[in-house]
Amino acid sequence: MSGERLAQGLKELAEERVDHRFKSLPPDADGRTVGELAAERRNLFRDGFTTPVLALSAESVEHNLALMETYAERHDLAFAPHGKTSMAPQLFARQLEHGAWGITAAVPHQVRVYRSYGIDRIFLANEVVDAVALRWLAAELAADPDFRFLCYVDSLRGIELMDTALREAGATRPVDVVIELGAGDGARTGVRTETECLELADALAGVDTLRLVGVAGYEGEVPDATTERVTAWMRRLVALAERLDAAGRFADLDRIVISAGGSAWFDAVADVFAALPALSAPVLKLLRSGAYVSHDDGQYRKLTPFNRVPEEGALQPAFRLWAQVVSRPTPQQAFLNAGKRDAAYDLHLPEAQVVRSGRDGTLRPADGLTVTGLSDQHAWVATERSGDLEVGDWVALGLSHPCTSFDKWQLIPLIEADGTVTDFIRTFF
Repeated sequence: MSGERLAQGLKELAEERVDHRFKSLPPDADGRTVGELAAERRNLFRDGFTTPVLALSAESVEHNLALMETYAERHDLAFAPHGKTSMAPQLFARQLEHGAWGITAAVPHQVRVYRSYGIDRIFLANEVVDAVALRWLAAELAADPDFRFLCYVDSLRGIELMDTALREAGATRPVDVVIELGAGDGARTGVRTETECLELADALAGVDTLRLVGVAGYEGEVPDATTERVTAWMRRLVALAERLDAAGRFADLDRIVISAGGSAWFDAVADVFAALPALSAPVLKLLRSGAYVSHDDGQYRKLTPFNRVPEEGALQPAFRLWAQVVSRPTPQQAFLNAGKRDAAYDLHLPEAQVVRSGRDGTLRPADGLTVTGLSDQHAWVATERSGDLEVGDWVALGLSHPCTSFDKWQLIPLIEADGTVTDFIRTFF
């Protein structure tokens, strides 16, 4: 049933009509459906798209999907990529086709989006204490016996709030929870000590609206992270699972969940999970990396574990933001028509990569061009030579941090290497 819902949801996305709500689409496309526009296979540079325009490389997305599928299989990992990166059901479908166990969420709204598209395995990497969300969740679980949902707990108060809301909602199925082990002092969420984790396990044993199914955490929050420190924390997480299992906290489970793995340290996660001893039930070793689907030209290009294990392959940055030179006030300064409203800028400024001539469409490397700042709608570009750019040229910008690239665009062209648009990726933020 969930596969049918997903297929129907994707069909409805293709039937949505395009208009002024969607940035950069050709004005003469108004009134067409997304599917009709995609079928025209227009060229991003010649067939009416306006700047700035964000594009995803079809080839790079496919490469990245296949690479992580192979990586997970090679290391015997289940995979629930974090959907908050893209919030794009079309990409969720592709991830599931490439072997994903399910999709990870961060907040209840994201779960509602996933469920609207029939995603039936969802890991919410947070504690849920919103009574309205819990009432909705109880109804969703009751309505669909195939829906599998897991979320964190990291406090006694959280358990109390969840139990109260679920009881008041008349929940007929318990909510599966994993205890979140914090990554250390100064880290983000999660229980700081194993003693507190055991207290939570004791508390969970006393409520029937929640079911303890495992442990989890986020190694990306380990302070001053190194391979050694991340590995040490991962061993703590595994040891916690062993201790809870020995205490009988996972009795009657058909599968114990141990989950970690952002986009920066999944190699260390894989190594520790590979040494996991046998527990009382089979273990679902669940990786949650999400940024891989588009990768980037900044944060994750620097942090990707494939830098440490190059023999396993390499991700490809899939995003390019094309902007146009709209002002050239001095030989040392140019301004593009893309700014904070269009480009990720929370971690690094965009990187000028390629220039497409506004005169004849020829491409050249963006040598001598440096983005020095962003205004709301402008990129400030320093130029080394007066001939580096002229008004009307297009400049391709590489972006850092996928999670704040997707969220600025509701409809993103998926393009082949020559600029042919093959589809449009719809996001929900």
